[in-house]
Amino acid sequence: MRAGDELAPLEIPITRTLIVAGAVASRDYQDVHHDAVLAREKGSPDVFMNILTTNGLVGRYVTDHFGPSARLRSVRIRLGAPNYPGDTMTLTGTVTAVEGEVAEVRVTGANGLGHHVTGTVRVAVPGPLDRPGAES
Repeated sequence: MRAGDELAPLEIPITRTLIVAGAVASRDYQDVHHDAVLAREKGSPDVFMNILTTNGLVGRYVTDHFGPSARLRSVRIRLGAPNYPGDTMTLTGTVTAVEGEVAEVRVTGANGLGHHVTGTVRVAVPGPLDRPGAES
């Protein structure tokens, strides 16, 4: 694990089910996340993903890359273009710094409208050289 290492891209299909299930799981009952008619009345073309679902997907992306011993230390994200049903979000990441067992990863999630999410994740990876596929 070194600064400059890139994480493999992850494509996530944005389905209506993912949007609604994420909102319900995070107890975000705002109608713009589950009711297309009310979302349109409020000026949105459809329901859209909430920030808590995006936060969870970013965390999953990083921990899936670093393995089961990885522990998130912080996730700092900013939303941009909404994730609407029928689109695909592609997450990409680059390790920007490594201090001992903690890596800082710059993450971007892009969809057909632009950048949905940008942010920085700090992740602790005990024994990073012991994970399968790592250089020794």
